[in-house]
Amino acid sequence: MTGRDEPDASGGRGAPREPERLPAAETRNDLSGRVEGPVAQVGVVQGSITFNYHAAAQDAEPARDRYPDQVPRPPRGFVDRHAPLAALDEAFAVGTAGGDPGHCPIGVFSGLPGIGKTAAATQWAHRNRRLFPGGQLFVDFTALRPGGGGGAVGGDVSEALAVCLRALGVHETYLPTGFAERAALYRELSGRRGRMLVVLDDVTRPAQVTALVPQGDGSALLATSTWQLGELVLDGASLLPLDVLDADSALELLTALCGPRRIADEPAAAARLVELCGGLPLALRLCAARLLTRRHLTLARLAGELSDEQSRLARISVSGATAPTAGSPAPAPAPAREERTVSAALDLVYRDLSDPAARLYRALGRLPALSFDTAVAAAAAGDRPVETAAEALGELEDAGLLTVLEDRRSTLHGLVRLHARERSVAQDPPGAVRETVGRVAGHYLRLTVRADLAVRADRLRITDPAEVLGADRDGHGPEGPYGAGPFAGADDPGRDALRWLEAERGNILAVLRTAAELGFDRPVWQTAEAFTVLFLHHRHLADWRESLELGIAAAGRDGAGAAEARLRSLLSRPLMDLGQDEPARAHLAVAERLATESGHVVLQASVQEFAGRYWDRHDPARAIDAYRASLALNAEAGEPRGEALARYFLGCAQHAAGDSRTALTTLGRARDALLALDDRRMAARALADTGRVRAALGDPAGAAADLTEAAEVLRRGEAFHYEARIMEDLAGLAEQAGDTARARDCLRRALAVYEEGGSPRAAAVLERLTTG
Repeated sequence: MTGRDEPDASGGRGAPREPERLPAAETRNDLSGRVEGPVAQVGVVQGSITFNYHAAAQDAEPARDRYPDQVPRPPRGFVDRHAPLAALDEAFAVGTAGGDPGHCPIGVFSGLPGIGKTAAATQWAHRNRRLFPGGQLFVDFTALRPGGGGGAVGGDVSEALAVCLRALGVHETYLPTGFAERAALYRELSGRRGRMLVVLDDVTRPAQVTALVPQGDGSALLATSTWQLGELVLDGASLLPLDVLDADSALELLTALCGPRRIADEPAAAARLVELCGGLPLALRLCAARLLTRRHLTLARLAGELSDEQSRLARISVSGATAPTAGSPAPAPAPAREERTVSAALDLVYRDLSDPAARLYRALGRLPALSFDTAVAAAAAGDRPVETAAEALGELEDAGLLTVLEDRRSTLHGLVRLHARERSVAQDPPGAVRETVGRVAGHYLRLTVRADLAVRADRLRITDPAEVLGADRDGHGPEGPYGAGPFAGADDPGRDALRWLEAERGNILAVLRTAAELGFDRPVWQTAEAFTVLFLHHRHLADWRESLELGIAAAGRDGAGAAEARLRSLLSRPLMDLGQDEPARAHLAVAERLATESGHVVLQASVQEFAGRYWDRHDPARAIDAYRASLALNAEAGEPRGEALARYFLGCAQHAAGDSRTALTTLGRARDALLALDDRRMAARALADTGRVRAALGDPAGAAADLTEAAEVLRRGEAFHYEARIMEDLAGLAEQAGDTARARDCLRRALAVYEEGGSPRAAAVLERLTTG
């Protein structure tokens, strides 16, 4: 078989809360404008609803009626910031009749990490929610930054646009792949939304702000950045630098966190503690966390310990930061008293940890991934059983050193991560980083292979799953030391596996990058091969391409020619989706040579099938030849699913070349084989193409029967995009028969699907409805 399954940091950032639902004044069933992709307009739903990879759970209301409410709550104990918040009110013309309705005001809170930029932004956003009936979007650029955080490269603006488009109702299936297309669609949708607030957290470049300016009249954009981003003044931005808290405000924050009685009992010690923290909110919050978790600890003792601290966090710049230009290194950090204070606060908490918690803390500083669950933490530290890591994570959470996210994964704040890394450098042996990355890479390899198997077990793999999942060097069995995976035993393992891969996508890529740098070649290419199952379903083209390129290089260094051939052929798919057909062809040529040299017949068949998809675009006759070659090789190797898929694509190519009667026979045989393999989705696609061939041969009744049956199967399987295409075909057949009502019903269904997901086909269907 061929493997072608198409298908602020103020120390207390509040967890995002569930968006409030605006009361519906009326029931609406109209759709307008450009909304592309699957739509489900539902009145009443009884029982459960299950969604596959084509869509996450969607609200029953139309996408345009959604109210994005993504800004996290301000942290507990927010104090001061009266002047910058008032300045922002003035810049955004809050409470006045001023302001240019055609201009989107931009505000930028800047300052060193831990100064409270995110706290100020979220405070202002929640205070002024009523001003933005179009909703509030929130993008955290730390999570989007290449390599998983830090550095001057900046966040992925294209992915930030994708985050916003999803929040505005664009379905994943129809999310534009190119930056220009995403930016254009964002401008269009935000222009219709009306007054909207966009909050961008931890940006590093002016372009990250300007690309996300909403178009609706009365909208506003608020950003936070360690960098000054002075260039944004040219775009009319108001730059609002934040300074450390004054003594009174810092004491107010400490009182709000620890309680007035405790502060009143030791006023001098509290004042000394505020002074030693340098007015930095992060340091104050970490100290308060220690005081709260260790009730016997006095403020005087804590202040005395802070007085002895001299170390600094290496990558903190207190003042004078300017935005880096593209390709330039970040400026060298300037030594400052506040850096020593932050490090002192972190060291103080660290010193109070038990040995297991301290060891895990240092391991997390070596972890390439941004977020982690208990199993990943256990792998990083080499803890067995997992319960050891779970207890240590609980202690770290109690100490305020990590944040638990909504999905129950945990993350370290950037400053805390730096501190953990410094502690590791100071206390652990030189090879600790390599050992940690090797364990974590192995952990993700095992789970990614399990996910791939859960989605489709009968896929071509160069990796031997039994080898990966067998007993490890320490004698642990197939389940491994960290469990069988988050989708084991699920009602729908394939769906859960895809969800896990989606949630871990950024972490897996970060681990792949670091593992490749450290020379873990075999785990890298094996993970890249298994990881591609996600991208066959969710088209994150840039990530797919990067993971395959890392895998190809690793396979080449490992001397794994068959693996390199497999990955090069897979790489042709994202390249062609990106419009890079010639590079795709070059990779296919190398893949064909390597596959032949390997003697792996099924691999050769797979490469021929991928080549056929290339020739579909450029030379139909050569496409037919490639599919026939794939079919013959699969038959020779005894690979029934590969043979069935090759036959299906061959039938489509024959019909495109005008040989419809031959195509009819080919597609029928392909469908029978796919049904025998219980591949209902691909069998339904084959039946739909059979119906299209029947229509071309002048058999409208047979065509309608095939198309109707295929649409029902695809609808039940939530393959809504393919169902919508069938609805268009059925509408055409109904129009030919003079059944206008039936035609319009089919077109309405197709339009609903396309508008929900943001498909460009929505415009054509809408035109048919309005002009028919």
